[in-house]
This record gives sequence, structure tokens and C-alpha cells, in this order.
Amino acid sequence: MTSSETRPPYLRADGDDLYVRVHVQPGAKTDAIGGCHGDALKIRLRARPVDGAANTALSALLCATLRLKRQQITLVQGESARDKVLRISAAPIHVQTQLRKYAESAHSPALDREDR
Repeated sequence: MTSSETRPPYLRADGDDLYVRVHVQPGAKTDAIGGCHGDALKIRLRARPVDGAANTALSALLCATLRLKRQQITLVQGESARDKVLRISAAPIHVQTQLRKYAESAHSPALDREDR
């Protein structure tokens, strides 16, 4: 395994499942994934952390950007915290590749969400 293939600290594989450590910034201007916050992938969300709205927005953003079904993403840890662990069940290989790319730049393009 070369250094470019080394798994980032926020990703852990367990069989076909991926565990992703994220740091969520609710109340941001745009929904965006990019950069690292310590050993977590940084995700900015427009949703406020009220009544689970940020968790719902987090799942929706990942489903839209990674082309996943909603039932593939499970919040494992951090329901009411900014630092969370998510499980992506039966993750296709493109998901791990895309998650690596997001961390390479702190200025990843924001996702325009027209469904809000």
C-alpha cells in the first residue's frame, strides 16, 4: 500500500462497511464537505442543531453526494454532539475514494441543494 492509498484517520473499514468520523459545523452558509478537523472529516451544514435537523441534513447530504440510499447510513455515535461516527453499510468502492478526496482540500466545492 503506497502513501496515497493509506486510509485517512477518519475512515475505518469493517468488512463491506465503512465507519466515518465527522465533525459537523451546523448553521453554516452552505452545505459542504471538505478538509479535516483533527482526525475527523469536516462537514458544514446550513441546518441548525434543533430537533435532529442537523443529523437529518447530514444524512441527506452524504446520500446526495455519495449516491447512497438513506438506509445505508447509520449514526453510530454523537447524536447530539458535533463529533459523530457514521456507518455506511455495503459501501461501494467509489465512496471511500470520494471521502478521501473531500479531505484533500479545505475548500471543496459546496453542494447546492435545490430541495430546501
